Amino acid sequence: MNKAQITSSSNWRRISGGILIAASALTLTGLTGCVVTPVHPRFAGEVVMVAPPAPQVEVIGVPPAPGHIWIAGYWGWVGGRHVWVGGHWDAPRPGYYWEPHVWVHTGAGWQLREGHWARR
Repeated sequence: MNKAQITSSSNWRRISGGILIAASALTLTGLTGCVVTPVHPRFAGEVVMVAPPAPQVEVIGVPPAPGHIWIAGYWGWVGGRHVWVGGHWDAPRPGYYWEPHVWVHTGAGWQLREGHWARR
């Protein structure tokens, strides 16, 4: 390899490295404009004809860390029957509050509206 070829290949490496850095910077800059929207309440699963039983009594206990909140259990619908899904502790999310699971009676039957974090 002669001196001209060596100089040419090192220039190409510098240029291609610069292009890669510029492309990465543009990509990251573009991502800063992304907006994440909160999950809106939605219905889970099918409409069922059987009303959910009364909530079970849960032993809440001590939170694992200061500030954690208790997410209460609820009746889910699995395999054609209501099944209790136990509650749990969760870390709070700044600017949000927990909207619990709830069964809603519609003209067609009962449908579960999933619990979710809602913006204050």
